[in-house]
Amino acid sequence: MANPRLELPVLQNWSCHNCGGCCRQHLIEITEAERQRIIDQKWTAADGVRLPVIEWHAGPPWNKRYRLAHQADGGCVFLDDRGLCRIHAKFGEAAKPLACRVYPYAFHPAGKTFAVSLRYSCPSVVANRGTPVIKQAGELRRLGELVIPPGAEKTPPPTLNGRDRVDWPDFLAFCEGLDHTLADPTSPIAVRIGRAVTWTTLMGQSAFETLRGTQIRELIVLLMEAARIDLPAFPENLDEPTALGQLYFRTLVAQYARKDTVADLSAGWMGRWRLFLAIMAFTRGQGEIPPLQSAFKPVPFAALKQTFGPLDPASDEILTRYFRVKIQGLHFCGPAYYDVPFVEGFHSLALMLPVTLWLARWLAAGAGRERLTVEDISTALTIADHHHGYSPALGQLASRRRVRSLAETGDLGRLCLWYAH
Repeated sequence: MANPRLELPVLQNWSCHNCGGCCRQHLIEITEAERQRIIDQKWTAADGVRLPVIEWHAGPPWNKRYRLAHQADGGCVFLDDRGLCRIHAKFGEAAKPLACRVYPYAFHPAGKTFAVSLRYSCPSVVANRGTPVIKQAGELRRLGELVIPPGAEKTPPPTLNGRDRVDWPDFLAFCEGLDHTLADPTSPIAVRIGRAVTWTTLMGQSAFETLRGTQIRELIVLLMEAARIDLPAFPENLDEPTALGQLYFRTLVAQYARKDTVADLSAGWMGRWRLFLAIMAFTRGQGEIPPLQSAFKPVPFAALKQTFGPLDPASDEILTRYFRVKIQGLHFCGPAYYDVPFVEGFHSLALMLPVTLWLARWLAAGAGRERLTVEDISTALTIADHHHGYSPALGQLASRRRVRSLAETGDLGRLCLWYAH
């Protein structure tokens, strides 16, 4: 699409700070044109890179898919000791693969416009460091012209509940309702997420065949008000999630806690066996938690069940910004999230709150602390969002059924509150 009109998140800043994290975490698949361009750059060992710089990634011999090669530690073959890209340094930013140029941004269709979101697997996004995104419109529009395929403006909105579909203006009204719910400064983030879970669950039980325009907006107001009445404040006495709900939750947490770099995926059968044993441990939920990456230390599952206290304002701000950017950027349903409906997609996004808080508790307990810090929240969110919407396992039917079960039984709301106290 030429000159795409973009909707940008107004509460997010970002600039690259050359931490090199993205170059160590992500597998970069390249197009045939990018492959040929890199071949034509004629890299040699004298340039400080390991050869070959491109590897066969997947696909049959007659339709191969290629990726950038990686160093022994999992870092991209073009990553230097300063955390900088050798392609960028030698040939300029435009010579890099498009996936590298776009990260951490993501573009999602929204009718006649495109919503822009960001991936919080980047520490600078989590920390809100850099130039306001709204001041980067020119560069993002240029990237959008490269990313957005022709005819993408004709993409229909996701269904609301798997059955009903409304037009883009009405669909965006539901997104605005979510954003309004989460923007409320008078309640902690767990309460706001709990309210949003309540009224989106009611949405999933409703029919929208004949409702349009003003009727849709009136319904959203009624749903939001019902959710506020149902959860006016953080409860003094919390309902513990059910045993089955906690089992489903732990198996989903295990997917978010993994680290699937090229180095990890190349660990062979021993790596797969260790991962199997770890998943079994998460299923049981007893004994010590097996560390799924170096950020975590083995601590008892029981250590994470105690209260870690309420979130401090800085942590609440990070999580609020995370959810609002994802919602404003439509980064939770449809093509942006395994093609799932609005309601299911938001419930998966809401699950990110207890997942992040559980991982933050793990980090704190591993350091011998009983209170969460901003660093715990930031690190946990970076780890979890690396997978959210990008891990094939989370898009499989088994994982989706667990999320639906958590929402239908009320355990999703209980988990949000339980791990926020």
